[in-house]
Amino acid sequence: MQTQALLKDRARDFFALLQDEICAALEALDGAAQFREDLWQREGGGGRTRVIEDGALFEKGGVNFSAVHGNFDEAFAERMPIGSGTEFFATGVSLVLHPLNPMVPTVHANFRYLERGSGGWFGGGSDLTPYYPDREDAVHFHHTLKAVCDRFDPAYYPRFKKWCDEYFYLQHRDEARGIGGIFFDYLPGQGHSEAANAISKIEEVFAFVQSAGRAFLPAYLPIVERRRGESYTEREREFQLIRRGRYVEFNLVYDRGTTFGLETRGRTESILMSLPPLVRWVYDYRPEPHSREALAWEFFKAQDWLGKQGADA
Repeated sequence: MQTQALLKDRARDFFALLQDEICAALEALDGAAQFREDLWQREGGGGRTRVIEDGALFEKGGVNFSAVHGNFDEAFAERMPIGSGTEFFATGVSLVLHPLNPMVPTVHANFRYLERGSGGWFGGGSDLTPYYPDREDAVHFHHTLKAVCDRFDPAYYPRFKKWCDEYFYLQHRDEARGIGGIFFDYLPGQGHSEAANAISKIEEVFAFVQSAGRAFLPAYLPIVERRRGESYTEREREFQLIRRGRYVEFNLVYDRGTTFGLETRGRTESILMSLPPLVRWVYDYRPEPHSREALAWEFFKAQDWLGKQGADA
C-alpha cells in the first residue's frame, strides 16, 4: 500500500538523520575523538556503523543506523505477535556509550520500525546505567523522558517505565541493569489498515518516536557535563568494570536487538558494537558493607525516581 511504503521511507530517513544529529553532538561533547564510519551492505539493505574510541570522554561508543529487508526463519517469524509470513523490513538507529570515567553513566537508546508482511510497528526507548548513581541525574533523565511521553499520552510514561524496569533486568542475578528509563515495542499494536483510525494511530506513534529520539541528547548530555570532571580511583574503575560485566551479560543473554540481528544474519561487528572494551568478572563479588559500592547497588532496582515532582510535572 502507498501509505505503508511512505511510512517505511519516512522512518528510514528520520533514523538516518537522527544518527547524524547524535553523532555530531557526541563528537563535540568528547572534544578529542571522532566517529569512524563503516558503510556496509548485505543481501537486502545495509547500514552505517559509527564507532568512537579512546576519546577524552568516551572509552568506546557506537551509533548505528540500518535499513534491511529479507525473510525471517519461520520459527523466528512465529514469535512475532504482529503481521504474518516471513518477509520483513526493519530500520532504526541504536546507540551505546561507555565513558571512561566511572562517574559518568553508560547509556543506551534504540528506536526502530519493523514490518512483517502487512503488519508494521515501532519500538525502542532509552535507559541509563550509572556506576555511582546520583539521584539528581536519575531525576533529570526520567523527567526529560516523562515530559516527552506526556505530550502524547499521560499513560505512556508509567507504562513504558514499568516495561523498561521489567525488560532491562538480569533474571539470573535478580538485578536491574541500571536505573531504567522507557521501553516500548509493538506500537501501535496493530497492522496497517485502510481504516483511517489505524493510519492515524501509527502516524501518532511515529510522531512520538521522533520526539523520543530527539529527547536523547537533552536527557543525557547535562548529566555528562555535570559528572565528567569528577576524579576517580582505581577501586572505582574496578567497580565500573565489574558492573560492565552485568551489561555484557544482559546484551548477550536477553537483548532483543542482539537476537534480532543474529537471527536475521546481520553484520556481527555492528551487532556487538554495544559491548564495552574492558570488563571484569570477579567470582562471587560482594561490595564491602556501607561502602560507596554497596550504596550504589541499592540504586539498581525499580523505583519511583520522580515522586511528587513526577506527578506534578
